[in-house]
Amino acid sequence: MTAFQQFRYGLTTFASDVTQGFLAITHNGLALVGLVVFSSCLALSIKPDLRVQSETLLLGWLQQQQEDETGISTDADAVDRATAADPRDLPKQQANLAYWLSKKYHVAPEPLSALVAEAYEVGPKNNLDPTLILAVMAIESGFNPFAQSSVGAQGLMQVMTKVHSEKYDGFGGKLAAFDPVANLRVGVNVLKDCISRAGSVDGGLRLYVGAEQIEDGKVYAAKVLSERSRLTQVAKGGKVPTEPVTTIETATGGLETLWEKAQKLASFTKNNED
Repeated sequence: MTAFQQFRYGLTTFASDVTQGFLAITHNGLALVGLVVFSSCLALSIKPDLRVQSETLLLGWLQQQQEDETGISTDADAVDRATAADPRDLPKQQANLAYWLSKKYHVAPEPLSALVAEAYEVGPKNNLDPTLILAVMAIESGFNPFAQSSVGAQGLMQVMTKVHSEKYDGFGGKLAAFDPVANLRVGVNVLKDCISRAGSVDGGLRLYVGAEQIEDGKVYAAKVLSERSRLTQVAKGGKVPTEPVTTIETATGGLETLWEKAQKLASFTKNNED
């Protein structure tokens, strides 16, 4: 064997050994990766708490990457805290109410959808018409969950937090008065109690508002019941205007009525003369 043949043979042997070694390392590496993945899956299935921790860490890492890219501090749980729902997912009557209230009170239909659905959920459980609950919220706060009166009534249904603070214990404390759903549920409880004590919806509304003057209580009850009547029509698909009739329109209507009466009277007089 010549020197060139020996060199060629040695080079071929070296290349073959390197190739086999690389394949062995790759095979063993893939086997090792597979073993690690299998062991990890097994550990996560046996220990759910470990899986939760891993998911939390991964989610945190992803959020950090997003913050680094956008400059916005994100919170993936924010959507779970939002009081909102898609009105298209509601039954027809509830969707009608959500869209109508949204237009009248200039509030987005999504949070109103969640409140309408909640009213329909808790109303029957407390023997209250859902439209009555919605009417109270409309008159009390105009669907502003952060509203507060001069006497300390707070939230959607303007519950006196100081008086009913214990009712918020199950929601984590009195600051829950500004949580729409918590305020709605507490308000419904108070309203139900007022109606029970008064013996009627009208009387219960007067107790609920706590009007010192009887006349004030009558005016408040009339407003709520009038709004409830409109909401009942809306739920059934009725065409109810969201804007009240203006004074000018009322006056114009009155003048037209007087003119019609005058014409009838003139016609009647003329007929008698004939």
